[in-house]
Amino acid sequence: MKVAIVGASGAVGQEFLRVLDERNFPLDELVLFGSARSAGRKYTFRGKELEVKLLQHNDDFKDIDIAFTSAGAGTSKEFEETITKYGAVMIDNSSAFRMDTDVPLVVPEVNAEDALNRPRGVIANPNCTTIQMVVALKAIENLSHIKRVHVATYQAASGAGAAAMDELYEQYREVLAGKQATVNKFAYQLAFNLIPQIDVFTDNGYTKEEMKMFNETRKIMHSDIQVSAMCVRVPALRSHSESIWVETERPVSPEEAREAFAKGEGLVLMDNPAEKEYPMPLFLAGKDPVYVGRIRKDLANENGLTFWIVGDQIKKGAALNAVQIAEYLIKVKNVK
Repeated sequence: MKVAIVGASGAVGQEFLRVLDERNFPLDELVLFGSARSAGRKYTFRGKELEVKLLQHNDDFKDIDIAFTSAGAGTSKEFEETITKYGAVMIDNSSAFRMDTDVPLVVPEVNAEDALNRPRGVIANPNCTTIQMVVALKAIENLSHIKRVHVATYQAASGAGAAAMDELYEQYREVLAGKQATVNKFAYQLAFNLIPQIDVFTDNGYTKEEMKMFNETRKIMHSDIQVSAMCVRVPALRSHSESIWVETERPVSPEEAREAFAKGEGLVLMDNPAEKEYPMPLFLAGKDPVYVGRIRKDLANENGLTFWIVGDQIKKGAALNAVQIAEYLIKVKNVK
């Protein structure tokens, strides 16, 4: 098994290295690729030093079985044919192919089998907020079909990359020192603030991030589910949080929901309000599962249920989800 990581020097690329090692992913050789800026950098994996190769249009992917790509949508589109032409499975973490009808959009806990039908040799990794939400929604969908979802996301700085995390640290230092905060990665200062915009606005007033949650959820769940999202950047460092309201075809009690979440694949129930136990991003960075708490009846809807989830969006929301897709393909012997 020969595996490649494209975009190895980025936050998600580095997370790929950690996740592949943690999960003892069955590979014989790992090849790292990057831009001209990162080519030549060296990283250690399982005791061996690997040098990042320059990503080029050549035959470097001829012997690659699986390529994890996280170098941006433009790079993914440009290099799709180069990566896949000799049979490599391209598991792409960008937004480039997510809504293409001939590219499966996969969250293994929800629709793993979709990964088997990939006409172009490409599998898309969904948006981070969508991934953690549908893992939780799947547990409820198994009880009663979900008709509508309202969701407010509270997205950490890390969702904008490693440089954004560094900027948040720097902003706190600057503000506490009485200096003007440096603003490069976000529209406004994030330290001591909330920014109710992630990605650019579309014609309907929703941002692209919010529309991703609408469109991607329907594709992954093969459902007519309606999703209305409000995505907010918050000054947490890592791990996204979401407040979710669902409307099901029949009433689902909080007790039913707790049992479903407790048994749900990829989920951890953390719901004990009496002891102030509920998921929080500060304590869940670096964890694999999606954590669920604050489960209660929606007072405004007889068929409604509301709950709170937290997940590490660099891990489950990106690298881990992609690696789980690859693990599924290996398990069912569906790679070259």
